[in-house]
Amino acid sequence: MRQWTIDAFAAQPFRGNPACVVEPLAAWPQDAWMQALAAENNQAETAFLLRTADPARFGLRWFTPMLEVPLCGHATLASAHVLFAELGLSEGEVVFETKSGPLVVQRSREGYEMDFPSQPPVRIDAPAGLAEALGVAPDEVWASAYLVAIYNDPAVIRSLKPDLVALNAVSSTATGGRGNVGVAAIAAAGAGHDVVDRFFAPGSGIPEDPATGSLHCILAPLYADKLGRPKVMFHQAYPGRGGDLECEMQGDRVLIRGRAVTVVESRLRL
Repeated sequence: MRQWTIDAFAAQPFRGNPACVVEPLAAWPQDAWMQALAAENNQAETAFLLRTADPARFGLRWFTPMLEVPLCGHATLASAHVLFAELGLSEGEVVFETKSGPLVVQRSREGYEMDFPSQPPVRIDAPAGLAEALGVAPDEVWASAYLVAIYNDPAVIRSLKPDLVALNAVSSTATGGRGNVGVAAIAAAGAGHDVVDRFFAPGSGIPEDPATGSLHCILAPLYADKLGRPKVMFHQAYPGRGGDLECEMQGDRVLIRGRAVTVVESRLRL
């Protein structure tokens, strides 16, 4: 059984967000086995693919080292890259059947385009303890599947060193979900992107995620509204790596575009 490690939302190795992708299987393994392999891989996500009668349609599930998640952008991009670049899928697009519904990925001139559901946030009062957990009080707070803290100064985004235990507790209480928090700011002039952001995901067993598609299902509608245009360029500023995502709103969907690079091909002796 083969497995690939892909750097997603990256144009070169050792950037973006690594995901492991297991070659397509004829049947789903037991959940406990998939969770154990994800823990062994110890990447933000391990993606599992299920073959169907349609050569351009696959089941897709995602596991962090701690749990299964309902939506994962970078591992979806990585899965499409494996099918197109490593396994020679000749169709122009692939459809993944997931717990978040069908997700379509198309090949584009410089990478891939994913069609995801948008998750517009609502503005809320800052929950008690959020400023202390982040270390700097946000200028705005929004909520969807995750909390999002907005700052006016992009330098703050890169400098944050949050208390992850406290952040987990504050966010899970505020959203009723996993204790994950995105932070974002409009970028400085001349930065080459519109928005700089980061994503802390202690509720999913990930202290900080390097490049996160699901976060941008929330940020894309928020910043499309703030900037007054459907297309927004994001840079997720994970220290030492960083990932680049181009997002475009189309109704209640978000088109997320990015590139991917294969860094490891391995064989599982299982």
